Amino acid sequence: MTKWIGIAISAAWLIMAQAAAAAPTAGPTESVETAIVQVLSILNGGEASGTPVADRSAQVRRIARELFDFDEISRHALGRHWQSLTTAEQAEFVTLFRDLLERSYMSHLDGYAGERITFVGETVDGDLATVRSKVVTKRGTEIPLDYRVRARDERWLVYDVQIGGMSFVSSYRSQFDRVIRTEGYGALRGRLQKKSLDTALAERRPEGM
Repeated sequence: MTKWIGIAISAAWLIMAQAAAAAPTAGPTESVETAIVQVLSILNGGEASGTPVADRSAQVRRIARELFDFDEISRHALGRHWQSLTTAEQAEFVTLFRDLLERSYMSHLDGYAGERITFVGETVDGDLATVRSKVVTKRGTEIPLDYRVRARDERWLVYDVQIGGMSFVSSYRSQFDRVIRTEGYGALRGRLQKKSLDTALAERRPEGM
């Protein structure tokens, strides 16, 4: 996954979180467009609503955990294998997968290089909606970026992001299914634990080591 894709997904977390907190009764696109100024302010100047943000990653994590539907994302990512897990195993998987996603996308925040997001429309079907946009790179390349959101408790929650027509949840589901079918769920659990640990160690490693 390229840097700008990671940045776009990280921005999506902030966009939907800010939108839901600021205007829960607003439509999906209106909410996203209202919040994008805050997102760009954080990425460009390290500020939110004029207030300096000391730790951007910490703020993204806090907002994402409040507004992202990680339970729903995890269920879809495991597909048919979800039902075969115990309640305790399901809860553990949600935590492992959430941590993996956070570490993956947080690592791209510093790679923001002036990409723009332009909104082109929305489709609403009851409590589900798709906010369609496109990422415009500095070279002028346009990449479709759609936010799949769900209305719940008077908020729009992100449950998937489609990049260039490809769902990031479906992408993970294919990978997870392949590992479980060939090696078993225990192998997938071990890989998720190891990836989280390896990433955590890399983040703490002093510069130059």
